[in-house]
Formats: sequence, structure tokens, C-alpha cells
Amino acid sequence: MINANNLRISLDRRSKGSDLDFISHAHADHISSAKSTKHAIASEETVALLKKINDIELKHEKTPDFMQLYDAGHILGSKQIAINDEVSGRRILYTGDFQLQNGRACKKLQITGADTIIVDSTYFDPRIKFDERSEVEIAIQKWTQGKLRNGIALFSTFALGKAQELIMILNEVGIVPVVSEKIARINEVYAHCGLDLDYIADYEDGAEYIQLLKENFVGITDGPGDQIRACVSEAYGKRVYSAVATGFSKVMKFNTDVQFSLSDHADFWQAYDYIGMTGAKNVLTYGPNAVQMAINLSRNGCGAEPYAEAAVTQQMATLIK
Repeated sequence: MINANNLRISLDRRSKGSDLDFISHAHADHISSAKSTKHAIASEETVALLKKINDIELKHEKTPDFMQLYDAGHILGSKQIAINDEVSGRRILYTGDFQLQNGRACKKLQITGADTIIVDSTYFDPRIKFDERSEVEIAIQKWTQGKLRNGIALFSTFALGKAQELIMILNEVGIVPVVSEKIARINEVYAHCGLDLDYIADYEDGAEYIQLLKENFVGITDGPGDQIRACVSEAYGKRVYSAVATGFSKVMKFNTDVQFSLSDHADFWQAYDYIGMTGAKNVLTYGPNAVQMAINLSRNGCGAEPYAEAAVTQQMATLIK
């Protein structure tokens, strides 16, 4: 929790005694304060997604003048927050989950200056380096087109964010995928926000859907891939080729025919570069991997320490003195 301008501001977590709760985006691991908050700071897209996915009517506040929200490039509605503390004169930037490479289904990352940056630590290992996004997208398109000649291609992925990226990647080469009900409901919010997604929901019963299922098709699901793969194969009597698309493909082996490292996060070196772009002199790492991220940043010439309320308070106090 950050203390600024006599307010206690939580960052993507439930914090006892907070005056404002910042929710950077609508992924489940960032919305713990959504049900209990009295005063939330979030984008309009995040508010709409929380209503659609979680049936949460977020108590949404107008962003105070001493705060600014900036696009994070992660998913629809994802934001960073910059907080200008009038007492210390410091500007603090919290990234939330962010990405430097441009996604298709969200606004690109905005860069702003800060004295202190609190940076996401999802990919903390310098040995993990993501491929150029355009290369990954082309690989997905070519693999899918090839498998459609012989059977059904099935992607297992996150319903929010990654599924919409996949739809747009496949749409570019004329492929209209069949998606699960949850993905289809989320797509409605994307459409309302002006993003054009061409897909068919798996609960539809129109002529287009029936005709598509008579042919080889592409499926995108958020459910257990192995079970769905077996069910689809049995239902249609065809070979089903399975795939995942996630940055964790760089560090994990999945039980699929192929895995693509399509990430909506910054890798370590992208985070390193972004810190430099902000001009921040004080770097705090945030999240489950905060300690190791701080160690690796410091080893590579970017002094950092894990985030703690005491660390932010101490930096402010030093400036006041």
C-alpha cells in the first residue's frame, strides 16, 4: 500500500485500511479487492469486464488529479498508475502487468517518467527472452493452416486477453475459430470497446456453425485441454492437434503437440529497458518473484529492492530531509 497525499492506496490486492484500491486489470490474480472495495480506481474496460466475468459492480471512482492512468499493453483496459505525492514531491509509477511488444487486442504500452517505479516481476529470469511477437504470430498462423488440412486444431488458453489475441491472429489469415461460452461472453466486451473479432460461439446452432463443424475447424477453449481434445476427437471422428499459446512455454513443457511463446508480459530484459525509459532512480520489484527480480536487476547494473511499504516510505522521507 502506498501512502500519498494523506491517502492509503492499495495496488492490485486487498489491503486493510486502504482509502483507494487500484485495480490494474481484470485478471483474477489482480482483483482481490474488487468485491470489498469502497473506492476503486480502474479503467472503464476493467469495470465492464469485471461485471461480465465476475458479476461485480465495481464501486468506481473518478481518478484524483494527483493520479494518472497509462496503458500497460497487457490486456484490454490494463493500466499503469502514476501517483504524484505533493508532500515528498516524488512521482511513483506502478506498472501492474505490462508488455513492451504491441498486442493486437489492447492498447500499446505508454511510457511516462517517474522518480520511483514499482515493476512487475512475473518473468524475473534474464535467461528467458521472448521471440519477436511477429515471428510467433506467423508461426501460429502457419501451424494452424497446416493442421487444418488433416484435422482439427485446438488451442487451450486464457479466456481473457490471450484468447482474443489468438482470434485476431487467426482472423488475419481468414480463419474463424469456434470459441467456448466464457470466451464468447468476454468477446462481447471487446466488441463494445470497438475491437473486431470474427468467431463462432460453441453454443450457437445457426447454419454457419453447423456447416463449420462439418469441416475441419479451429477451436479455442479455456477448459482442460486433454479432456476437451478427447471429446472433440470422439465427437467428430477426426484427428485433433493441440496447442497452447503462453509465455510460460519458455519455462514449462505442456502436454500438447506444440506450444507457442505468445506472451502478454514483458520478459526480464524488456522490463530492464522499460525501467530505463522511465528515468526512475529508485526501483522496487512487485509480485511473487520480487526478491529474485530485484537480485537479477541489481546484478545487471539496475539497483533494485523488493517492494514493501517501508521501502516507499523511506524513499519519500529521504527526499524530504
